Amino acid sequence: MHVITAQNTNNDKRFLSGNHYTSNHVEDGNSDNGSDSDEASQDDINDLTHHFLLECDEHVCSRDTCKRITLNVSGLRFETQVRTLKRLPETLLGNDEKRKKFWDPNRGEYFFDRHRPSFPAILFFYQSGGRLVRPMEVPTDVFLGEIQFFEMGRSVINSYMKSEGFITETENHVMPKGSLSKTVWEFLEYPETSVAAKIFAGVSVTFIVLSTVSFCVETLPKYKNVGCINVTTLDANGVQVEKLVPNFGHPLSVIESIVIAWFVLELILRFIFCPSRIAFLKDLINWIDVAAIFPYFVYLFMYAASGKCKVEQDSMAVLRVLRVTRILKLSKHSEGLRILGKTLKTSMKELFMFVLFLGIGVIIFSGAMFYAEESIENTQFTSIPATFWWAVVSMTTVGYGDMYPEGVLGKLVGSMTVLMGLLAIALPVPVIVTNFNNFYRSAKNS
Repeated sequence: MHVITAQNTNNDKRFLSGNHYTSNHVEDGNSDNGSDSDEASQDDINDLTHHFLLECDEHVCSRDTCKRITLNVSGLRFETQVRTLKRLPETLLGNDEKRKKFWDPNRGEYFFDRHRPSFPAILFFYQSGGRLVRPMEVPTDVFLGEIQFFEMGRSVINSYMKSEGFITETENHVMPKGSLSKTVWEFLEYPETSVAAKIFAGVSVTFIVLSTVSFCVETLPKYKNVGCINVTTLDANGVQVEKLVPNFGHPLSVIESIVIAWFVLELILRFIFCPSRIAFLKDLINWIDVAAIFPYFVYLFMYAASGKCKVEQDSMAVLRVLRVTRILKLSKHSEGLRILGKTLKTSMKELFMFVLFLGIGVIIFSGAMFYAEESIENTQFTSIPATFWWAVVSMTTVGYGDMYPEGVLGKLVGSMTVLMGLLAIALPVPVIVTNFNNFYRSAKNS
């Protein structure tokens, strides 16, 4: 995701916690311009609040900074005191030199051709000493653009993005030490750095697609059990016996072996040249890579231990399903999948809310349906747990029709179940869609 930063990173001097959004950052004049902002302590906030109260108590209108100026925002005029804007002297409005560019000598006012509904919240930010609240009628991306234009500071921007559901990321990628390690890591992780890196990424995507296609093709009836062949061998007594052994020469097996070799090589190189081993082990994508190759080696180990190919069809059947996780490796090369992942990560509270609503509804309506249909002969709702499946497919409006009520009371309960299911879905979904739109717009503008 492209992180929008303020045009001036020295603006992060005084911010208070707002009622809805918080921008808590205090830094002295000796701090680095590019350092990331941290949340201020409650003591800092209280001190700053006290400072503004003292300013109000010592208010003397004879001072030069007490004079009023007019700010014209697309035809809507605002009046405020210079001393109010100078509370944040590094911002666009608080700095005389920056503000001078918008001076209109004919009208004796400052003119800004900007979004009018957003400006009252920005002006209130100065008046309240750091309380930033986005107007409900203003879209999140529009308000974000206004904050950036008026140079409110990196702390305000990052805090606002966090409060609106964005996942702020640093643009400076962590790189390993050493020129060789850095070159190899860029080659493996960042295709945009060179033509060779783009070719490597393209080959990796090709192997992922080839592996997925192979995984699907081998389940066709035509290729059933082609991974094993009958061979005749002599036992210890010299008697000929037949047994199943892996058919490593079959084209599908050859493709699988080549793909696994590529994945293993890629994983080993990334582990060797990564900037941090701990961060590497914490990354979910790397564990997806391990899950993609793990079943292949477990199968080889089980065959070497038992000497029977049928292990694949028995205990290994479930484990080999993990091969389908290879398709998730495309998230490293697909912006759309990354946006989807960020959306789900940001919307975990809403997803949990949906699961909670669904779980409560399933229990309530399963119990109601069981007792409503209890008197029906040969009813399909034999118990409350057996009714859970019907409640889930009904509340999600799927409605397979494999279970359905027959009595009048049961149909009434079924109707209520569908209506409550629509309500449970409708509540959290708009928030999730908004998060997706935010990430999509940020990626599109990057």
